[in-house]
Amino acid sequence: MLELNVPGLGRLELAHLVLDLNGTIALDGQVLPGVSERLTKLSSQLTIHLLSADTRGLAADAARQLGVHLARVTPGDEAAQKRQFVERLGQRSVVAVGNGANDQQMLEAAALGIAVLGGEGLAVPALTAADVLVGNIQDALDLLLNPQRLVATLRH
Repeated sequence: MLELNVPGLGRLELAHLVLDLNGTIALDGQVLPGVSERLTKLSSQLTIHLLSADTRGLAADAARQLGVHLARVTPGDEAAQKRQFVERLGQRSVVAVGNGANDQQMLEAAALGIAVLGGEGLAVPALTAADVLVGNIQDALDLLLNPQRLVATLRH
């Protein structure tokens, strides 16, 4: 569990990390450098879920490579399916990371939503739903590995 006490926001007790695949932790189907090592470190504190419509058919390989749980969403209303996944885990215990328009609802539903502006870009709906914006997935994961950075960003 990752516990944060954020002045003006309150206490966050995070147990799950939900990651979008394409555009967030992978570009053109390839997991980005540094992601695997960071996820290995985070796995002692958070249960890590890879959530994907598996557009490129590589999600199972990525999940195996990273040692994380894979949850697939089916084509059609992916945004609602991603939100429902977060709700099933328990919204107050989830940090979600994504970049696409179909990530908007999961970013809103999660206790902490992190939007990633990476090589695939960032959809405006995801941006407006997030609590924090970072320039790449490595920075997002580093915020979780160094939670005082999150506290400094989020405090009121």
